[in-house]
Amino acid sequence: MCRRNTSFYQRLLSSILVVVAAYLTCSTPVLSASAGRDLVEANCSRCHAIDIADSSQHPAAPAFRDLHERYPLDALEEAFAEGIYVGHPDMPEFIATPQQTEAIIDYIQRLSR
Repeated sequence: MCRRNTSFYQRLLSSILVVVAAYLTCSTPVLSASAGRDLVEANCSRCHAIDIADSSQHPAAPAFRDLHERYPLDALEEAFAEGIYVGHPDMPEFIATPQQTEAIIDYIQRLSR
């Protein structure tokens, strides 16, 4: 009887460990739209307008609030993830992590509403 219970608890513990391991490997930190704003402020605001009513400092740099009108959001998401190499002529290279890309796209979507 005791041996049966031990086996049951070992299987239960094993199952719990599998679930915890799956959760830890699959979960990634989620960044908020405010984190997206912080990212574009740090990396893009030197040239681009990043808020709802400001102006771009560089004449060839589109405002972030208008990006959804110029480019499909899925294309922007891919560009941020793979690295933006083109844009206005003196635009620096920018590569974002998947979490950063998601936060930036979320911020752009919030601006476009």
